Amino acid sequence: MVGWERERRGRRVAGGLAAAGGVLGVWLAAGACSGQGAAVQGQGAGDPVAVLHRAADRLVAAGSARARTAMEMASGGTRVTIRGEGVYDFERRFGRLEVRLPQDPAGTSEHRPITELLAPGALFMKNRGAGVPDDKWVRVETASLSDGNLVTGGATDPFAAAEVLRGTRTATYVGRTEVGGAEVRHYRGTADLARAARGASEDNREALAAAADGFATAEVPFDAYVDDEGRVRKVRHRFSFVNGRDEGTVDVASTTLLYDFGAAVRVRLPDDADIYAGKIAAGPGGGTGGKN
Repeated sequence: MVGWERERRGRRVAGGLAAAGGVLGVWLAAGACSGQGAAVQGQGAGDPVAVLHRAADRLVAAGSARARTAMEMASGGTRVTIRGEGVYDFERRFGRLEVRLPQDPAGTSEHRPITELLAPGALFMKNRGAGVPDDKWVRVETASLSDGNLVTGGATDPFAAAEVLRGTRTATYVGRTEVGGAEVRHYRGTADLARAARGASEDNREALAAAADGFATAEVPFDAYVDDEGRVRKVRHRFSFVNGRDEGTVDVASTTLLYDFGAAVRVRLPDDADIYAGKIAAGPGGGTGGKN
C-alpha cells in the first residue's frame, strides 16, 4: 500500500448505490430493507444561519478529530442501523472508518467490519464482500455517485456532513445542551444541497451537486450541535431517496459525532494493484454492479 500518510495532533440514488457497490446497496440488495435565518433565541448564540455556514471552516481550523457515525435506514417496514468509528483530518480531507453492518434479517450471521478510507474525490472499501476478494479494495469516485457519498458508504463523510450546513436556508437556535461532555448550542433547520454545493470546498462541490440532483428532495432537515468555538460536535441529517428496485422511498437519518479534536490521523491509500477491477456481484433483485 502506498499513498499519503500523516500524523497530526492539536434522477435516483438506488442505481448509484448498486453500481458503486455501496454499503447501503449491499443491505438493500439483501432485502433488509426560506428566509435567510431566524431570530436569535438565547444570549450569545449569534445568527443561526451565519454560525452554521461557518461550521465547516471551524473544523478545518481544528485540524482533525475522532468520529463516530450512525446511519439509520427505514425501508419496507424494516429499520437497520449501520455504525462506524474512526478518525478524520479536515485539512487534508483524509479519514479512516471501520463500518459495521447489522446482522442479516434472520439474525444468524455477523458481517465483518468494512474498512473505509476517505480521500478527496474517492472512497475506498475493504471487506466489501459481494465477490470482492478479502485482500482487495473497491475504489469509488464520489462525484459519480448520485448521493454524493452521503449514504453510499454507510457513513457520511464527516467533512461533507459539515459542508451540507453551508446550504442552510432556515435555522433556529433551540438552546444549550451537552454532547460528549462538551457544552454546545443546538440548532435545528433545513439545508439546500444545491446551495451547499455552490459554497463547498473544491473536493466536495461535485459530490454535493450530484446529491442535489439524486435525492428525492434537495432539502435536508438537520439538527446541529456546535460548541463555543464554532465546531460541529454532532450533526444529524435526514435524507430521502427512491429505491429503484421497488420504487419505494428509503428514509435515512445520518448522525456524525466529533470529539478529541487534534487526534492523530494516519491514512495510507491502496496501491493500484490492490484495487479490485472486476464486477461487483449482484444481490437479489439488484443490479450487476459495475467495474471500479
